[in-house]
Amino acid sequence: MPNVQPLRLKTIAEFHQFRGLQKPAHPLISVINVETLNNKPGEEFALIKDFYSIGLKRNINYKVKYGQQSVDFDEGMMFFMSPGQLLQLEFEKDSVVNQTGWMLLIHPDFLWNTPLAKKIKQYEFFNYAVHEALFVSEKEDAMVSSIMLHMEKEYLANLDAFTQDIIIMQLELIFTYAERFYHRQFLSRKKTSHAVLDRMEDVLSRYFSGDKIATRGVPTVAYVADELNISANYLGSMLKVLTGQNAQQHIHNKLIELAKEKLSGTELSVSEIAFELGFEHSQSFSKLFKTKTNLSPVEFRHSFN
Repeated sequence: MPNVQPLRLKTIAEFHQFRGLQKPAHPLISVINVETLNNKPGEEFALIKDFYSIGLKRNINYKVKYGQQSVDFDEGMMFFMSPGQLLQLEFEKDSVVNQTGWMLLIHPDFLWNTPLAKKIKQYEFFNYAVHEALFVSEKEDAMVSSIMLHMEKEYLANLDAFTQDIIIMQLELIFTYAERFYHRQFLSRKKTSHAVLDRMEDVLSRYFSGDKIATRGVPTVAYVADELNISANYLGSMLKVLTGQNAQQHIHNKLIELAKEKLSGTELSVSEIAFELGFEHSQSFSKLFKTKTNLSPVEFRHSFN
């Protein structure tokens, strides 16, 4: 969709108006039945929303893009978007748009002065790419749908001093379930997940065996994730579930392996090894090495010999 200019929507009311919906019952939160969105074949648009968006959708026969990835979904999925992210939708000209499910919109002002205002930024799935969406089972779908409908009933009822607290608790419940479901997804798709681990090993091996390490320094998590065509947050979460270590720790482990080879198999000085491994200062290398092995590079070399 190169010619589609993104439209910025600052409020939930603006989203309702853009999608041809009635005015929202609450200005800061809205649960929407996606069947009411009236999507049309051949339609395409790009949006930047200044509020959180959680989608639970089924029968998705169109292209979805946010971040830099575009994917055709053919099964139920759940996705999470933070304020300011670009969302692009493209409906095939000859397709029949028959999606079902729910969309939950939350303006940041609704979370103001609550613990969730800060905590919501810690949920890594809000920064996953579109092809890293959460695929949900029928049971999981029903569970989340039920919570969303309870939230809708809460804000549609007479508002009182307890309304916000109850909805906040239900939001946190959805996020907790999402973390559980992603954990399940990492484990249930082990073949795919372990293939990523193998590819990551190849990326690091190529990096350290070439001239990039000397010119660019130690590879970053962002670099590795980009090479794997996945988001850094998704990579870190997946590795944590599968191995108990995050992406940064995996990079450091590879560094230490190479350092041990050079310390035991060459006569290079510690400073020369540090430079070859991308460190500007040998002290930084020595500190990392001791943290990982409980020995300084010199002590390791002596103990090996």
